Amino acid sequence: MGARNSAGLPVDGETQDRAHRVRAVATAGHRHVSGIPDSSWLRPLVRVRTAGWNGAVTTNPVIPETTVDTAARTADTVTHTATHTAAQQSAHAAGQPAVVQVGIGPVSGSGVLAVARRGARVELTDEALAAIAESRAIVDALAGDTAPHYGISTGFGALATTRIPPDRRADLQRSLIRSHAAGSGPAVEREVVRAMMLLRLSTLATGRTGVRPATALAYAAMLNAGITPVVAEYGSLGCSGDLAPLAACALALTGEGTVVDASGATIPAAEALAAAGLSPVRLAEKEGLALINGTDGMLGMLLLGLADLAVLLDTADIAAAMSVEALLGTDRVFVPELAALRPHPGQATSAAHILALLAGSQIVASHAGPEDPTVQDAYSLRCAPAVHGTARDTADYAALVASRELAAAIDNPVVLPDGRVESNGNFHGAPVAAVLDFLAISVADVASMSERRTDRMLDPARSHGLPPFLAHEVGVDSGHMIAQYTQAGIVSELKRLAAPASVDSIPSSAMQEDHVSMGWHAGRKLRRSLDGLSRVLAIEILTAARALDLRAPLLPGAATGAVHALVRTVVAGPGPDRHLADEIEAVLRLVQSGAVVDAAATQLPGTAAPATKAPASERA
Repeated sequence: MGARNSAGLPVDGETQDRAHRVRAVATAGHRHVSGIPDSSWLRPLVRVRTAGWNGAVTTNPVIPETTVDTAARTADTVTHTATHTAAQQSAHAAGQPAVVQVGIGPVSGSGVLAVARRGARVELTDEALAAIAESRAIVDALAGDTAPHYGISTGFGALATTRIPPDRRADLQRSLIRSHAAGSGPAVEREVVRAMMLLRLSTLATGRTGVRPATALAYAAMLNAGITPVVAEYGSLGCSGDLAPLAACALALTGEGTVVDASGATIPAAEALAAAGLSPVRLAEKEGLALINGTDGMLGMLLLGLADLAVLLDTADIAAAMSVEALLGTDRVFVPELAALRPHPGQATSAAHILALLAGSQIVASHAGPEDPTVQDAYSLRCAPAVHGTARDTADYAALVASRELAAAIDNPVVLPDGRVESNGNFHGAPVAAVLDFLAISVADVASMSERRTDRMLDPARSHGLPPFLAHEVGVDSGHMIAQYTQAGIVSELKRLAAPASVDSIPSSAMQEDHVSMGWHAGRKLRRSLDGLSRVLAIEILTAARALDLRAPLLPGAATGAVHALVRTVVAGPGPDRHLADEIEAVLRLVQSGAVVDAAATQLPGTAAPATKAPASERA
């Protein structure tokens, strides 16, 4: 099999850089999403444009960049954002921690990933601190008013009609945080908590929440110290924001609750703050609400999920191409002339990917002549672009929703530019919850098709000459029989996870909050779904690599051959049965790190050379 490993694959999994294009829209007093004009909701999606695998310019479903947009910063915005992004990339490439600026405009998706996954530091801009101070002055004035103001001089939720005297308002904020930090269950992942905290800090920085500058700075300092509050799995209904998860973060800010420190130790929040040289915050009027009233948890999971899904959809195209070769399929169904007859951009992208991946394949060429008796390949082969492309288009729409939510300033009540403090319903998580559910449906469909391709390679009646279950000694060995069982079990669970959370409203707070989004739950199940998809794809790639070995002496294409060679660096070739679980996990690590995508990219024309060692799942 030495000839089959001649692709010159670098095994360190270096990743290619993606070029960002940022366009600013300057209109005073609002946050705007770069590249999205204000005049239409039905506007083109903001996407990163990259050199395609066939040398053409294509689009991929990643998080769009956003930029600060205010009267004070118009022409300077693009220059500042582009320079800062380049500086972040340069610092990261040099192994230095990046710094994400948090201003009165939205943070970028790449900034969220940097803070959540790479431990980047955050820094509030001078403009943000000035805006925070201005809105705080408004809240301070209202605190002395005789009229009731929700969250400032009243109780919360169904207790909004209860007046709170000035000497009890600090107690009110402390009680709010303590009572709302009522989550239960296992702790959620560190990256989710850090993403959520950054997004809440970004809203505080808009100057629409009325917190004190010192409180926002303390929140940023907790992030920078690597202090991660322990946030329980259950507790958010996704309306009035992710209340319980955000309350757990606010509780840590006040020196209560439990956190995980920078070393990974789980300790009381007060100890972690003291060790970092930080003091607990005593909350003032309105600050408790401002710290917990937002969709930041579900939005953070959406941003993280979109980054992971972008890698997995490229991986799915690679797995499909390997299976097409292993099953002696044709590449004729992936030509652009056919894709143009059905102008869905995602389908065209996946078809182009698979066609490029199969270029130069001796296996495909071996049966491409008129003597080939096969009229049509199975749906799981020739319809792969339709299913993968649907997931791409769904991700594009979800990225648009994410970009809008990044540009939002969510709180209740909110401080308006004219000084009014108004109650509102912007905290309802419906927009984010819906796309989280949409993505889970697409993930289940992509995984289902992958499992069908794997099963076909194991069935001698449909595999075109491969041994049963790819066994080394049929009868003695079982080959990949049970690996497909594992796929089937995961796919079955993914179908259950595809049931939407966003339609499952349960009233709360004495019927005051009588409709909720369940967006947090939609985010939690998407994370589980993405993990399942990565495992299903790993098993398909492991199986296809073994099947390609059995097609020798014919060689796969350069790109699929590079992936095959990568797999062989962690898993041996065909032979008697071995402990298969370890091999699945080894290939899973290649899938989740983005190494599979990078291996294929090294052999494709028009692909940029690797420029950074950041895992592909962290690219934005």
